Amino acid sequence: MSQWTDIAEQGRRIDALSSLPLFHKLHGAPVLLAGRGEALIWKAELLAAAGAHVIVVTDRPFTAPVLAEGADGQIELRPHAWSPADFSGVRLAIGAFEAIADAKAFSDAARARNIPVNVVDRPEFCDFQFGALVNRSPLVVAISTDGAAPVFAQALRSRIEGLLPKGFADWVGTAKTWRTLPALRDASATLRRNFWSAYARLAFARPQVAPSEEDREALLSQALIGGSKAGKVSLVGAGPGNPELLTLKAVRLLQAADVILYDHLVSQEILDFARREAKRMLVGKTGYGPSCKQDDINRMMVALAREGRHVVRLKGGDPGIFGRAGEEIAACRAAGIAVEIVPGITTAQGAAAELGISLTHRDHAQRVQFVTGHARSGALPESIRWEAIADGAATTIVYMPRKTLGGLRDAALQAGLSPDTPAAAVFSATRENSHHVIATIATLPEQLEALEADGPVIVMIGSVLSEVAALADDVSDEERRRAAGAA
Repeated sequence: MSQWTDIAEQGRRIDALSSLPLFHKLHGAPVLLAGRGEALIWKAELLAAAGAHVIVVTDRPFTAPVLAEGADGQIELRPHAWSPADFSGVRLAIGAFEAIADAKAFSDAARARNIPVNVVDRPEFCDFQFGALVNRSPLVVAISTDGAAPVFAQALRSRIEGLLPKGFADWVGTAKTWRTLPALRDASATLRRNFWSAYARLAFARPQVAPSEEDREALLSQALIGGSKAGKVSLVGAGPGNPELLTLKAVRLLQAADVILYDHLVSQEILDFARREAKRMLVGKTGYGPSCKQDDINRMMVALAREGRHVVRLKGGDPGIFGRAGEEIAACRAAGIAVEIVPGITTAQGAAAELGISLTHRDHAQRVQFVTGHARSGALPESIRWEAIADGAATTIVYMPRKTLGGLRDAALQAGLSPDTPAAAVFSATRENSHHVIATIATLPEQLEALEADGPVIVMIGSVLSEVAALADDVSDEERRRAAGAA
């Protein structure tokens, strides 16, 4: 009883579904197809590929090879209009009719016999629908739009097909065989998951090479025979915010994690990639605001890993760029916890791509430097080399600059940086609400202070921004001319 109470207190864990996706085993099962048209031929081929005994009832002659040849005995052709007798013993019923009255009659006849029915292009007469399929059998992906946008579903299928190598068919087929191995069947749930997580990593690493017996023994030795229950920590870069910029390895680790410790800058769209059972804990750090202390995060990571958990420390951007990864790596190593680092796209790269610039340029910048806008004290770091910031051949990226940009500007100008150097502030880079301000380094701090914009901001300084600045000036001039004309 307490288990159901706990579930009820957690609230709904699955959003509403327009339909429930199911995969039917149809080997040898009789399935009725009735009506006319090309759709009937395609459905006959599809069902025959799924192993069904396909009964095609039609009063129109067909010349399609799949029907003429009978698909090696799987297809039975009945050359007459359908009748109630044709429903006898069938598992599913599919119809293709031009007239609504014919479609309704067929659907009513099937439903009266409690037979699931589908009528092509007539969703009101359907109990189930056919999705757009990605076939890497026994790996099969089906996509449904609830009949609303079949062309969109086909476009999604094409995108997914590009992400699923054909070699995955061998990996899934082998997994089906290996699941019955006694060493796996008798192992604990945790050790089985360790084995299959390692199996998935190997599949992604070399999808076109089928797993071998040597692979099986190595994986068994690693995950089962060793019997190690030691946890581990993965420091994973979530990128600047756009979920499409996640690396495949980051997605894989999110789907294998037991616990995810994530920052404020990690969006919900990125967390949606995590496996549903993973525990998610916000350990966010906000600039100049309430934050979870770093020592507490370190202790939490180590404690969870010591319990045998796979902990993913999910950070905005790249873990190694002002993400305090060094302190977390040191804490794990001091505790004897295995730790790995998965790089992500740092915000500077996302912002540069959004502005359409290159951070390096043969004519403008031969060096890129990343600078933090505040030290532990909240002020500018005392270790900044201002002559480097003033170097006209460098692109300077300032992270967390909101409170200290004015002081940074003043010190850089005193060190020799030209006040006309182009500069940009990019808010929420790569996200839907992203926006930016283009100015010179002399004027940008005051423009930034005048804005009430929320969200993470990054500042970019250097001549690589010259073209973007020129375009911004052209737009401003045009706006002024329009305002003068309106007056």
